[in-house]
Amino acid sequence: MNQPKIRIRGLKKAFGPKVVLDGIDLDIMPGTGMVVIGGSGTGKSVLIKSILGLVTPDSGVIEIDGEDVLKATRSRAKELRGQIGMLFQNGALFDSLTVWENIAFGLLAEKKIKRNAARGKAIEVLAQVGLDAGVADLAPSELSGGMQKRVALARAIASEPAIMFFDEPTTGLDPIMGAVIDELIVDCVKRLGSTSIAITHDMASAQRIGDNAAMLYQGRVSWTGPAGELMTCPDPVVDQFTHGRAQGPITMALRK
Repeated sequence: MNQPKIRIRGLKKAFGPKVVLDGIDLDIMPGTGMVVIGGSGTGKSVLIKSILGLVTPDSGVIEIDGEDVLKATRSRAKELRGQIGMLFQNGALFDSLTVWENIAFGLLAEKKIKRNAARGKAIEVLAQVGLDAGVADLAPSELSGGMQKRVALARAIASEPAIMFFDEPTTGLDPIMGAVIDELIVDCVKRLGSTSIAITHDMASAQRIGDNAAMLYQGRVSWTGPAGELMTCPDPVVDQFTHGRAQGPITMALRK
């Protein structure tokens, strides 16, 4: 249990002259939730995409269960990353598929379930996010924003992943529905015993779903600590970001 589920060291990525990640070091321990915060363009999405294999870092180490996925064979890297479930920012549901087909999409694509059993599995997972069987045959366009987010969460947990990523899980939701989604996320993660990473600008959400938090600033992790201390952290960068202050070190950096 002393080995991080995900261990990142010296991760760097630049796009032309623009350095986005400049030596990221981060540990996420098994069964814990890490919330990654930071201003727009600080590399949060690039970090997640690097772990997922959607972006190839210029250098560094990304270990899952002690194995560096950047040095692993393609098949082994796919196997290690196959532990990951993803809740996308805007749900990213397929308009041409029904709700149950969306939920079972990954399982069917990986041939982990047969089509004649997939609808039943989807209905089971729908129940875990508070939706009844009547939703299964609807199109995503027939659902409210909160229901779409629940369906997207159902798809993310359908394979019972050991690692879960959440990209702005409360975006576009009112405060009450945001709290409901956060409660569902915490419940699902705990029930599965998963390790989670979330990107969010919602500080209330960050404290609800995260055990720990990491602040990205100037391409590096500038602060890590308990998520419950985000609003009282004395670090000037964290304090400015979490309270939305116009003046501070982040503003000064932008003016240079």
